[in-house]
Amino acid sequence: MTDRAGDVVTVIGEALVDLVDSGDQQTFTAHLSGSPLNVAVGLARLGRPTQLLARFSTDTFGRRLRGFAERNGVGLDAAVDAPQPSTLAVVNLDGQGKAGYDFYLDGSADWQWTPAELAVPPDTRILHTGSLAAWLPPGDAHVIAAMQASPALVSYDPNVRPSLLGTPQRARPLIEQAVAAAQLVKASDDDLGWLYPGESLDAVAARWLDLGPDAVVITRGAHGAVGFRPGTVPIERPGRPVEVVDTIGAGDAFTSGLLSALAAAGVHDAAALAAADLETALDEAILVAALTCERAGAEPPTAAELAARR
Repeated sequence: MTDRAGDVVTVIGEALVDLVDSGDQQTFTAHLSGSPLNVAVGLARLGRPTQLLARFSTDTFGRRLRGFAERNGVGLDAAVDAPQPSTLAVVNLDGQGKAGYDFYLDGSADWQWTPAELAVPPDTRILHTGSLAAWLPPGDAHVIAAMQASPALVSYDPNVRPSLLGTPQRARPLIEQAVAAAQLVKASDDDLGWLYPGESLDAVAARWLDLGPDAVVITRGAHGAVGFRPGTVPIERPGRPVEVVDTIGAGDAFTSGLLSALAAAGVHDAAALAAADLETALDEAILVAALTCERAGAEPPTAAELAARR
């Protein structure tokens, strides 16, 4: 397949501010973030035409978030100026640089979608969504409806946040309705370990494939990733050794690398996904995530930086 550089990838979801503990017990560093914003920026840095459907607050944080997306080449043709405040996440890092989150989101801009606002650009060939916007009301129902109505290849990442979802029993139906609306689903082993305690990755992947997707990809941190498709042997790919600064945005960078590789191969529907070289796409995604872990915050690589490390 040839590189389809003009195919648009559209991302739906939140743009928020991460306040990261600086380690001195008194200060925080602000990072412009949010899983969907991270994915969109990652795609744009890799040279993919990208549109972000986000609700940007008109407050100071919201203006900074919008400006950050624009500076990184993300299209905002269908983004919304919202009167509600920006969402904040306070991030704590453990000894291995792994992030934990506390959220401040009551009444914030990101979840207030209306059907009229969620206008997916007609030239979208891949539609990606997930994270908080896909399971927080009142906007979650409209995001799911957009997934179900889209003729594009629909990608979904639950990006599980236990502190917001409550219990696995409550979370599973929320997430599985989105899984059923997608052709490609990506999740981490940590996500699945919390959602389905005691179940193997293979068992969860089979459960999700039965709901309708054509592929399920599970990331395993430093151990790489594995891809599942119906009726085929799982594809296991190793991780890339790097000096980890932190893991903020690593999963989103993986998604950017995966979708960029699929777009480069002209994969924009379920049939093409079934025939795609998933192994190549996984290797690209793993490298993009590894390079992001070498930097503080969600800072995915550019196409030139990626090419230099292949």
